[in-house]
Amino acid sequence: MSAIRPPIMKGPPALATRAAHATPPGVALRLRGLSDKALAWLFVGPTMVLLLAINIFPLVWTIKLSFTNYRANRPNANVIDVGIDNYVSVLTDPDIWAAMQATAHFLFWTITLQTLIGFTLAYLIDRKFRGHGFWTTVILIPMMLSPAVVGNFWAFLYQPQTGLFNYAVAFLTGVPPSSFEMIGSVKLAPWAIIIVDTWMWTPYVMLICLAGLRSIPDYIYEAAEVDRASPWRQFWSITLPMVLPFIMLAVLFRGIENFKMFDMVNLLTSGGPGSATELASITLKREAFEKWRTGYSSAFAIILFVAVFGLANIYVKALNHVKSR
Repeated sequence: MSAIRPPIMKGPPALATRAAHATPPGVALRLRGLSDKALAWLFVGPTMVLLLAINIFPLVWTIKLSFTNYRANRPNANVIDVGIDNYVSVLTDPDIWAAMQATAHFLFWTITLQTLIGFTLAYLIDRKFRGHGFWTTVILIPMMLSPAVVGNFWAFLYQPQTGLFNYAVAFLTGVPPSSFEMIGSVKLAPWAIIIVDTWMWTPYVMLICLAGLRSIPDYIYEAAEVDRASPWRQFWSITLPMVLPFIMLAVLFRGIENFKMFDMVNLLTSGGPGSATELASITLKREAFEKWRTGYSSAFAIILFVAVFGLANIYVKALNHVKSR
């Protein structure tokens, strides 16, 4: 009897076989015995381990430190378990609540202004007037700059003697340029950082809103015109409801980013004058790297993480509800 030959497989070889042919003979014998799923995990595994090492391990280590009196500038000192004392101290510290209040003020006004101005710009650019491509590029320039460049650039503009911002305000209002100082006044400094962040990140919101406007099919507007709907009615019944998920997505992204805002504010005001612009991230930096209260700052970081994670989850559920309507 002739030996029964195995059937010849037609078509592209399996992933494991292809990988085995491209590897040395010793390794190839081992790879041929693996399934495609096992081989895929073999390739993905190192990346997963790296991500766990970069993201999960620091989080677990921070949680552990938050229950101790550890100080990074005293690595050889005895580390004592303090339980939830750090969390209680953070939640009852008036300086922390002052920083959270400053952060809330910064968040509310930056998100409100960026959403209103960004959507308005997107709506105008979507009209496709002459030169809209050029003006779109010009509007996007602030978003392309580094926060370090933006901070130093606006610190110069805010100078009361030589800064162009004071002279622009003086031209519009008639107030002497040297009569006020944006980053040196307790009342004006919070608005100074709001103006800079709005100038820098409104183009980002505009792009997301513009994507939403361009995704609305033309036939919906054509049907509305057949029904003799006015432009105002079309805006409230078609444009705004269909762009709302994109607006909410932009608010989510900017809210998360501004909650942890640090670099631009640190370069512009360093949290001053006094603590007028001391956001939560700047307070965290001072507790961790100036006062060296590592355990305390770890507890504060965990509280901020839980707050952002919880609020973002609630917001995402609301966003999914709007999208499913």
